[in-house]
Order: sequence, then structure tokens, then C-alpha cells
Amino acid sequence: QVQLVESGGGSVQAGGSLRLSCAAASGYTYTRCAMGWFRQTPGKEREAVAAVDNIGRTNYADSLKGRFTISQHNARNILYLQMNSLKPEDTAMYYCAAGYCSGDYLSPAWVAYWGQGTQVTVSS
Repeated sequence: QVQLVESGGGSVQAGGSLRLSCAAASGYTYTRCAMGWFRQTPGKEREAVAAVDNIGRTNYADSLKGRFTISQHNARNILYLQMNSLKPEDTAMYYCAAGYCSGDYLSPAWVAYWGQGTQVTVSS
């Protein structure tokens, strides 16, 4: 079992920024292919935000390109999500994910491990 621990969530006004972090358990670097972020609001399905694979290729949900940036610090096994120009509709629980190489990172099928989530609330 791989432990993923998210941090950095909180409340912010529209137009503001937040950076989420996800720390993976030591040793996971050697087996994972991809890590990413999903988000979910009550009553809705979990949706993909962004993913990055083990050679640094990134994938984003089309609606979030330009505002969100995913990055990773491989040596420290940490994944980041920089969120700028936040909107009230970005309010959600954000989950860190880790798993297998995939041709479709917009689907959660590639995910083998989930974090517990961190709440992001954007007020208007």
C-alpha cells in the first residue's frame, strides 16, 4: 500500500491562488509511472485535473489549461498543483493519485492509489 498525503488546500477568494502538495511514501518512485490530481464535488463523479508521467509529460483537463500547472520533485517524491485565477466552480475536494502508465489520464482507470483529499473552497 502506498500512502499519499495531500496538503495546501484551504479557502481563497476568486482570482486567488493555491498550491497543493502530495507527498508519496518513500520508495514509491521506483514503481510508479504516473501521478496526478482529481477533484470531486458532492453528488458528482470524480474528474481529472492533471497528470504527469515518469518522463515529465503532462496532461490537463481542457477546461483547466492555462490556470493549473502540475509539477513534481522526483528526488523528494512530491507532486504539486499550482492553481491560479481560481473560480468558485473550482471548489472541490482535490485528490492526489498515483498509478500506471496510460493512454488516457482523464479516466481514473489508471489510478492504483488515492490520497485522502484536501478541500479547496473558492468564494466569490
